[in-house]
Amino acid sequence: MTTRVLLVEDDRAIATVITEALRDEGHDVTTCSSIERRDALLAGHAFDIMLTDVMLEDGDGLATIDAVRDAAPDMPVIVLSAQNTLDTAVRASDSQAFEYFPKPFDLDELTQAVRQAVSRSPKAEADDRGEGEGALPLIGRSRAMQDVYRMITRVLRNDLSVLVTGESGTGKELVAEAIHQLGARRTGPFVAVNMAAIPHDLLESELFGHERGAFTGAVSQQIGKFEQANGGTLFLDEIGDMPAEAQTRLLRALQSGRIRRVGGRQEIGVDVRIIAATNRDLVPMIAQGRFREDLYYRLNVVPIHLPPLRERKEDIGALVRHFLSQAVAEGLPAHRIADDAVAILENQLWKGNVRELRNVVFRLALLARDDLIDRQTVVDALPSAVDANIPSARDGIEEALEEWLSSNPQPAGALYHGALAAFEKPLFEHALRETEGNQLRAAQLLGINRNTLRKRLSDLQIELERFVRRR
Repeated sequence: MTTRVLLVEDDRAIATVITEALRDEGHDVTTCSSIERRDALLAGHAFDIMLTDVMLEDGDGLATIDAVRDAAPDMPVIVLSAQNTLDTAVRASDSQAFEYFPKPFDLDELTQAVRQAVSRSPKAEADDRGEGEGALPLIGRSRAMQDVYRMITRVLRNDLSVLVTGESGTGKELVAEAIHQLGARRTGPFVAVNMAAIPHDLLESELFGHERGAFTGAVSQQIGKFEQANGGTLFLDEIGDMPAEAQTRLLRALQSGRIRRVGGRQEIGVDVRIIAATNRDLVPMIAQGRFREDLYYRLNVVPIHLPPLRERKEDIGALVRHFLSQAVAEGLPAHRIADDAVAILENQLWKGNVRELRNVVFRLALLARDDLIDRQTVVDALPSAVDANIPSARDGIEEALEEWLSSNPQPAGALYHGALAAFEKPLFEHALRETEGNQLRAAQLLGINRNTLRKRLSDLQIELERFVRRR
């Protein structure tokens, strides 16, 4: 049976590409570009699924989603958006969208989602969330951060345990806070405990509390983190640093939903959501007997991995401007930053990730002599060993260009096209080699869309199979 698809998209190029892809899959596709036309079509026709952009020519497609639910309450909705922020992902989740795709999206993934949507029963979860959470702390429109946003939205309406992994400074606690603040437990407490910051002999007391006289120095009863977080969320940071004996008690508490204070006899029921985080790889620690395998599986029900900053350089400009605003709020002068200054920051290694970037931006806000942070100010503020890589890389490109020019004299008017032809094919081959023939990742590396990549591979007669890794 043919699936009837309603596509609401005001970008004609995107609408055409999606329509052709879905029709190739055998779907019957009707398109429109406005909320008014969408509502008219829903009033007069029955559709099996709807794909909708957020910002349409006559308004916000998500803000008017109630009209869609009234007309077709059981119809799955897939949301597309160029506003690639966590707020948009959460709004899509709030609207009970079947799936959310930030632009640019992978066409194969979109068609796969359409197949899944029409083969499953629609979701019918009640929405008890409020509105107006305010500015959200997670920033970034890169594909890697879009994946993080989508995972966050999938755990907001349940109490599944979440394990957030990522290098130090990537923002793991921000993910935990977002899940709490946007989820059903947002009216309850959010309690964070850093396992690495607590002496091992005091960790059980910190987590579960203790009774008076339980040990030397226990002069009064203490309520532990589990009881403090009752009805809310308990964030266990640096879970990989937890000693083995405490791991056993933690596992027992997670399995039973009950804890016992150190020195106490009575078991106490607790209702907490657990979000754990670590910058360590727990799998080899399990093999080494340093982390309990059963505890790992209890915590790692939903894994969320935060990418290091070097893997999402396209987010650095937005992060820099956000931190400049923060600096003003903390009493530092207001500044703008030049594009070439941002380019230098984008080329750093950032071993300390977002946390290190924030510190550098605050340093720039302090050192800048006028309202514009220029390239030289950034160079002066960065360690010379890190910044030294930038001019050398630039000089290497200039040397390669000069060498090509000397060996390839060009007639007047042909310099641009000649140089482009000489460097484009090796550049595309380099991107494919780096990504082992993955077209989506190669396109992201080059900063172009996947369709452009495919066309240029054909035009340049580059055989993709040469770069695909055989497993």
